[in-house]
Amino acid sequence: MPDDYLTTDDLPGAGPFVEMLVEFCGELRSEGLPVGSGELLTYSAAVATLNPGDLLDLYWAGRTTLTTKRDQISVYDRVFRRFFLGYDPRVPERIRKTWDRSEIENETVIEIPATEPGAPGHDEEEAKLGLNASDIELWRNKSFPVCTDEELAALRRIINKMRLVPPRRRTRRTRPTHSVDRPDLRRTVRATMRQHGEPSELFWRQRKRKVRPLVLILDVSGSMAEYSRHLLQFAYSARRASTRVEVFCFGTRLTRITPALERRRPDEALDRAARAVFDWEGGTRIGGSIETFVKQWGRRGMSRGSIVVICSDGLDRGDPAVLESAMEKLALLSHKIVWVNPHVGAEVDYRPTTLGMMVAEPYIDLILSGRDLAGLEEIAERIPTLR
Repeated sequence: MPDDYLTTDDLPGAGPFVEMLVEFCGELRSEGLPVGSGELLTYSAAVATLNPGDLLDLYWAGRTTLTTKRDQISVYDRVFRRFFLGYDPRVPERIRKTWDRSEIENETVIEIPATEPGAPGHDEEEAKLGLNASDIELWRNKSFPVCTDEELAALRRIINKMRLVPPRRRTRRTRPTHSVDRPDLRRTVRATMRQHGEPSELFWRQRKRKVRPLVLILDVSGSMAEYSRHLLQFAYSARRASTRVEVFCFGTRLTRITPALERRRPDEALDRAARAVFDWEGGTRIGGSIETFVKQWGRRGMSRGSIVVICSDGLDRGDPAVLESAMEKLALLSHKIVWVNPHVGAEVDYRPTTLGMMVAEPYIDLILSGRDLAGLEEIAERIPTLR
């Protein structure tokens, strides 16, 4: 055995169980596995936290700490079966008595699915993965209110990975380019004058592209309680994808939560945003909230040329005239207005039924649904196309 290998002499007070682990690691090393003293100490620490009398715990503790490559697993399995299931005389009798004799005699206790493609057990693994994918497809069209807690947790992890990228618009400023767009007369004339009037090359310019601002205004009133959390997490993902995204929440009044979403952890960001909104799950004043946005932020430049996404079911307790006036002003300032209504569902020909939606519909460019994962995916796909 190599000199750098840890032996029982280096472990004062080591009991018979530790001696057994040392012998087992020595067997693995003799079979060519790179098991040293560090791996032995890690293995011993892992076994100490498990049940030493359980062969499965003993097996997995060693497999996770003593093997580093896929081709080492077959060697590890062979040595493990020979050492522990073959009644190796070096295994102390007092340790063997702690194991269940029926488990020792039945080698299926450590029948682990193979990791190589095409090996036994690979089909079962593919079936399990396929089942998970089928579940996700099922959840994609399942409304948030009817999902279980486990399904909602899985959906939140998916929503956290979604990215809503704002579209780009062409500005009046131009930049040099090699593609044929519009001639750069000034640069071409200067180059010609340097050649004493002989035309040398024709230069081109094209318009610069700039990311359009994206404004998300989320309804967090009581009627939207079953959707607010998911829409807010969707807004957090959009904010993480682009810095030109502003997020507001409203119930009876408007609250800017963009600073609260500037957190790396989504749960912390959402909790801070929820604490910043004082009228969470309260009444609804859509017209007054939009009017506040136009006066305090929209006219100052935030909504100029932007895409405004309003997420609400349209149940407004305010004055319809205020809502109509606010929507008219917002339509004049912004580039496009998108309304996300969870009650749209899968209807092809949607017709507004609430008074708020009827008043706001003439000023809306696009109506989408945010009732499920498929609706949020459609939002992420359609908004970048609004040039």
